[in-house]
Order: sequence, then structure tokens, then C-alpha cells
Amino acid sequence: MTQEMELSLQFEGTISIDTGCDSIQPSGRTMSSTIGVLALQGGVIEHQRALEACGVDAPLVRRASHLAGLDGLVMPGGESTTMSRLLRIGDLYEPLRDMLHAGLPVFGTCAGMILLAKTVENTRDDAVNFAVIDIDVRRNAFGRQVDSFEAELPVTGIDTPLHTVFIRAPQVTRVGEQVTVLATVTAEDGTERVVAVREGNAMAAAFHPELTADIRMHELFLSHCVHNSAG
Repeated sequence: MTQEMELSLQFEGTISIDTGCDSIQPSGRTMSSTIGVLALQGGVIEHQRALEACGVDAPLVRRASHLAGLDGLVMPGGESTTMSRLLRIGDLYEPLRDMLHAGLPVFGTCAGMILLAKTVENTRDDAVNFAVIDIDVRRNAFGRQVDSFEAELPVTGIDTPLHTVFIRAPQVTRVGEQVTVLATVTAEDGTERVVAVREGNAMAAAFHPELTADIRMHELFLSHCVHNSAG
């Protein structure tokens, strides 16, 4: 890993993370899919690079017209209430909501998980979410930015543990009957907390897979959500 990115979330200072973007290795797939990256906040370019390393085209999505022709979408982290406001200001919320509920495959990380949840426990009254995955989430459940941490986690569908980065991460507090739990993390109190889920062709993670050189979460999304949906 050779490239370091200083990730600024605008609200709590900064944390330095070695993204390893220069060491991401292509998976050898051809570009048979187009997966947009919602470009409002967060690790947009890092997600784009990971998707391109998986062998797919990954255009940035900033307005409703950019949604045309997509086979799927990635929602990066950031600050969920700010992203909610930007979705409204940019007239993206309604068209994106309609596409997601019509079945557009989607992968949300950190704030992206919050936006995909059915219920958000501690958010602003005017915040919007898409209610695509039948989960309830609590924002900043693992503490403030100074409480950020990394962990090696087993993930269903990935053969060896994944190195994960948690920054002001949400926690899943309720899981619907049709939702598959992909990963949990052991909290300081010894309890297991759900941090990655999938329902149909929608997937979400509380951590930031784009901040490492490991593209297996993106590959999991493509193989289980996008390609299965297309086939």
C-alpha cells in the first residue's frame, strides 16, 4: 500500500487511512456492466477505482440524467443527513428512489447503508432514506471519529477474513425476515453487532471497503446482486 488519503468528514476533524489504491489489482473481468457511483460525498474515487478493478465501467452520478443506463449503483459513505439534503437539492431523491424500488441493484457503505435502511433511529426529522433494505440502523453507533477502528471480519460469500475500516459507523439494530446477515463485529461489551447485510439485489455495509486494496466486497456485490439480477 503506497497511497495515503486524508479522509475529511467535515464535522469531526480528519483521520488518515492508507487506501492502497495504487496496489489494487484488476480482477481480469471485462467491462460488461455499468455501475454508477453516487458522487455527493465520501470515498467516491476510491469506490470508482475498486469497481474498475473488478472490470466494470463506473461513471460518477451527480444528477438524475446520470442514472440512465446503469446496471447498479454504489452509495459511498459521508454524512447521511448532508447526503440526504444534497439528494433533495439536486432533484436526485425521487428518481433514484423509484429506480431502487423498481429493482436497481445497489451497494451502500456507511452512510450509504443508512440511506438504504427502512428506519433510521437517530436522524434529523427532515432527513430522507430509501427504505430498500428491511433493517433499522443507528447512526454513529460505534462512537465519534476518534473511536474509528479496524477489524478482520469473516464475511459470508468471501473465503477468508476481510480487513475492514470503521469510521463513525452505523449499527444494524433490527434485521427483517428476508434479510441475510453477511458480517458481524464484536463490540466492546462483548455483543455481536450486525455490520453487513443483503436483501435481494441490495447490499449494505457499515464499514468502508473502498479504503483498502481488497476489492472482494465489490466483487461480492457484482456476483450476488448485479449479475444475478441480470440473469
